[in-house]
Amino acid sequence: MSRSMHIEPGALLGQRIVEAPVWRVNGSVPYEEADLIAVEEPLEIRLGYVDAGTRLVRPISVTMRTPGHDVELAVGFLFTEGIIKDFGDVDRIRHTGPTGGKKNNRNVVTVTLKPGVTFDAGRLERHFYTASSCGVCGKTSLDALEMAACPSLPDNQPMLTAEVIHRLPEALLEAQAVFEHTGGLHAAALVDAGGRLLATREDVGRHNAVDKLIGAHVLERRLPLHAGILLVSGRASFELTQKALMAEIPVLAAVGAPSSLAVELAERFGMTLLGFVRNSRFNVYSGSNRVRDLKGSTNGQQQV
Repeated sequence: MSRSMHIEPGALLGQRIVEAPVWRVNGSVPYEEADLIAVEEPLEIRLGYVDAGTRLVRPISVTMRTPGHDVELAVGFLFTEGIIKDFGDVDRIRHTGPTGGKKNNRNVVTVTLKPGVTFDAGRLERHFYTASSCGVCGKTSLDALEMAACPSLPDNQPMLTAEVIHRLPEALLEAQAVFEHTGGLHAAALVDAGGRLLATREDVGRHNAVDKLIGAHVLERRLPLHAGILLVSGRASFELTQKALMAEIPVLAAVGAPSSLAVELAERFGMTLLGFVRNSRFNVYSGSNRVRDLKGSTNGQQQV
C-alpha cells in the first residue's frame, strides 16, 4: 500500500489548523500568545440518483468535521451505512457549495450514483445528523445490522502477538499530524499484523476519522480489508464496530473502553475487539482466537 495514504501535505495541514489568541497561566503567571486549534466545520453530504427516470439530489447527512479528505468521508459514510456496495456504484463525486469559515473551505460533497444502482430508500428518510462527539446512526438493535447482510469475517486472520499490540498506540501518535500541533483530534489507523502503519486519518469526530479511512480504501478499490487492524484513539462504540465490520476488518483495537453493545456486536460477528490498548496493557473482549499465547483463551474477555 502506498505511503502517500498517511503523509500529511503541508497545504492540507494548513486547511485544518487556525491560530487563536489565548491567555496561558503557568502557576500564578499569566501571559498571552497564539495557540493552534483544530478547525471544525459542517460538511453536508448529498446523494444524486435516478428515480423513475428523474434525476434527484437529496441531502442525507450533516456532520461536524475537520476539513480535508472530504470526498473520502462522504464515500466512507455511504459505504459504512450500506447505501453503496463499492466504488463501482458511483458515477461521479463533486466538492461543491460556497466557500466559508476561517479557511474558505467548500462544505458540500455530492456523490452521484450510476443509473440503475438501487439502494434502500428508507435509509434516506432518516435524515442523518452526526455531531462531532457522537454519531447518530439510527440503528437500535443488533438484529437490524444483521438483516443488512453484513459480511462474515475470516477465521483466525490476522494473528497478532501481544508485543505488536503494545506498540500500536505509539505508532498512532507518531502519525497524528494535526494532533501534534493542537492536541484536539481523534485518529483512526489501519495496521497490519506486524504492526506496520498503512494509513491514518484524523478528525474532530472519531466516526468521521474511521469513515475517511475506510472511504480512502473504497476509492482505491482495496476492500475487503481482511488482513487489517483498525486502531482508534478513543473508545470503541457500537458505531465504530459496525463500520469496521462493513469493511470486513477482523480486529478493532481502541485506546479507550468499549461499550457493551460494541462487545455484543463483535461477539456476534466473530470480530476481535481490544480495549484499553495503552501503557503496555490491553483487554481482549471478543475474538481472542486471533491473539497468540493467551493461556486458557476463549472468546470471552482476557486481560494482557
